[in-house]
Parts: sequence; C-alpha cells; structure tokens
Amino acid sequence: MSFAMISIRANRPKIAWRATAPSILLVINSFIWYIFTYAMFVKIVDGLPMLQTDKMVLYTTYYVSVAVSAIVGSKFISRIRIPSLGLWPFMGTIATFSLIVISSGNMLTNVALAIFLGASIGVGLPSCLSYFADSTSIENRGFIGGITWSIVGFTVLIFAFLMTIVGQWEVIAALTIWRFFGGISFLVLSRKHKKLSTQKALSYLEVIRKREILLYLFPWIMFCIINFAEAPVLEQVFGEDFAIINILTYAIIGVVATIAGLFADLVGRKRIVIAGFIMLGIEYAALSVFSNSTAMYLYLFLDGVTWGLLFSVFFMAIWGDLGENYEKEKYYTLGGLPFLLAGFLSIIIKPNVSGVNSIAAFSIASFFLFLAILPLMYAPETLPEKNIKERELKSYIEKAQKEAAKVQEKDVKNEQRENGDTRSEFEDEDFEEKLKEAEKYY
Repeated sequence: MSFAMISIRANRPKIAWRATAPSILLVINSFIWYIFTYAMFVKIVDGLPMLQTDKMVLYTTYYVSVAVSAIVGSKFISRIRIPSLGLWPFMGTIATFSLIVISSGNMLTNVALAIFLGASIGVGLPSCLSYFADSTSIENRGFIGGITWSIVGFTVLIFAFLMTIVGQWEVIAALTIWRFFGGISFLVLSRKHKKLSTQKALSYLEVIRKREILLYLFPWIMFCIINFAEAPVLEQVFGEDFAIINILTYAIIGVVATIAGLFADLVGRKRIVIAGFIMLGIEYAALSVFSNSTAMYLYLFLDGVTWGLLFSVFFMAIWGDLGENYEKEKYYTLGGLPFLLAGFLSIIIKPNVSGVNSIAAFSIASFFLFLAILPLMYAPETLPEKNIKERELKSYIEKAQKEAAKVQEKDVKNEQRENGDTRSEFEDEDFEEKLKEAEKYY
C-alpha cells in the first residue's frame, strides 16, 4: 500500500454508502425534477395567450403554494418522514403530468394546478434534505453533498440536450417517468433502513432567534435576491445565449461541487461560503467592466464556480450542521425558501428591465455582495473545530511517518552497500515490518 493511500485514509472518514444511498438518490431525483419541471411550467405559462396580470396570478399562486407547503410540511412530515418521503415523489409525478392540462381557457383549473405543483415541490423538500443530513455524518456531509450536486450538474446537461431534440409534451412525459422511477427507487432502497431516532423539534421562533442562524441566513437571502434580480438584466445583455450559458454553467458546477464539498469537510464550511460570495462579487464587478464577449465567458466560469461552491455547502451541509441533534426540517426550510422564492423577482423584473442600465446594475450587485460577506466574518464555523484539528494532526503524523520511512529507506540502502547486499530496499524485512505497522496504524 502506497503512502498516498495512507494519506487518503488518514484524512477521510469512511462513508457508509449503503446507508446514504436512499437520501442521495432522492436529492438527485428531486432537484433535477424541480429544475426542469419549473422551467416547463414557466415556458407553458409564458406561452399562453392571456393577459400578463393573469400570468402573474399563476406565478404568485405557485410561489405562495411552495412557501406555505414547505412550512406546513416541515412541521408535520418529520413525524412520519420515511413513509411521507416515499409518497412525495408520486405526488410530483401527478403534478408534472398535470402540466398538459394548463390552457388559456380555464383560469380556475390553472390556479388549482399551480397550487398543486407548488405544494408537490415545497411539502417534501425540507424533509428530503433533512433526511440527507441525518443519513450523513458531519465529517463527510460536505463531500457527499458535493458528489450529489456533481451528479445533478452533469445530469442536467443530459436533460437539457434532450429538451432541444424533443417536443414540450415529450419532455413532460420524460419528467413524469423520471419522478416516478425516483419514487420507486427510494421505496426499494429505504425499505430495509431502520427508522431514525426521534429528535427534539424546535419552533421557528426558537430557530430564528439563534445568532448563528441569522449570520448565515441574512447573507444567503441577500445573495439569492441579487442573483435572481440580476437574471433579467443578464438576459438582456446576453440575449438568446443566456439560456445556453445557464445550462453550460451546470458542467462547471459538476466539476467544482465535489472539490468544494471535500474542502468544506477538510477546512470548514465558512471559508467555502465566503469564497462563493467573493466569486459572485468578482463576477458582477467584471461584468460591469468587460465587453459582451469577454463578459459572457467570465460569467459562465465564475457563476459555475460560485454555485459549485455554494450548492454543496448551503443546500446540503450548513443547515444540517446548525441543526445539530434537533429535527432539521425547519432549518432547511429557512435555508431553502430564499432560493426557491427568489425566482419570483426575475418574473416581476423581467417586463420592466428594458430601461435598466446594466453597468450600474452589475456595480450595485457587486457592492452588496461584498457587503454580505461582513456577517459571514462573524459567523461561527459549523464544522466542529476538533474535527479540523484531528485531520490536521493526522496529516502531520502521516507526513512525519513518510519522512521516517524515507530515512529508513536511506539507512537500509547504506547498510546494503556496506554489506554488499543487492536486494531492493523494499525487500528488507525490517523495512517491510515497519511499513506494515504504519499501514495498520492508519
């Protein structure tokens, strides 16, 4: 066994993949389904021959349904989490297939479908992420979350390609099947898993009054508001290329997320979060300076890196860490709703974006993003300090052991030369014995 392998074993705790598989699969299935089902909902509604006010009613209904169902679901689903999560994907299956019914002729039906679609997303998502947090240990939650989002990123590219070669109804059918098989797979994988022990549930007031929650939540809200408020401005600047750029961003997310998750477990979450905010601040500062062609490539790279850093941490790790040994549904509701609801800003701003000065908008966004870093400077690290110190110590011991082995190899070589022995240093019994002891230790 090489010392590189010893190093990996020394610095990475073992991951129980069988225990985490149901939660990973459910998160992957749910987010890919959400991304494209919402995109289809927007495409269908925007294409309806109806008044803009009626379209706004449908969007408002959808977002209100997401928020209300997430709050209600976080309060009640936690009591019967596994059975509820087993049924949740099938609710999404029906909601997705129901998109074919939306038409300009029946506003009441459209409103009902918007409510049902929003509820099918919001009601189970906090419990889905909470189940993920409880299925992982704090030492490897970032890494597993990063792997999860890397898979999401690359799978999004596949679905996006399919959307370009098939029609609207075929996409709805594909999403329906995707969600259905996600539910079946979860039921199969989770049937032998033991029920998690009952955890104490805090009220929303108790959660929101915690200083560490506010220090992470306020910057995250500001981040989501700026990101989605600037989306119509970016679309105006990049034109038809904007949709393609957004899809290609997921390729970079797929690469960065796992790396970010790994470092979040090694050096802590806070540094990764601050890095993500800085990257987006640099992104908007660059957009206010460079020309369209250069700005487009900068946006593609920096935005992909930013979300690769933050998806694996803010979505998957931070709120689970802060939840400690409590029920985590409410933590993930507070952390997830800013992202889920901020998309409404894009819809409101888009019709009025023609008169906006893009350079001024990007400069203001950059300023406020750097300002949002200030609360994070005072936020506590959610990865326990002892975990970071233990890994630093293990890394130090591993390096010391490697140096000791090099000295041992050198001594063996010198002794062989003196005795006229032609054996390789790796054939020396004493060295082999010590190497085995080192491997056994780690």
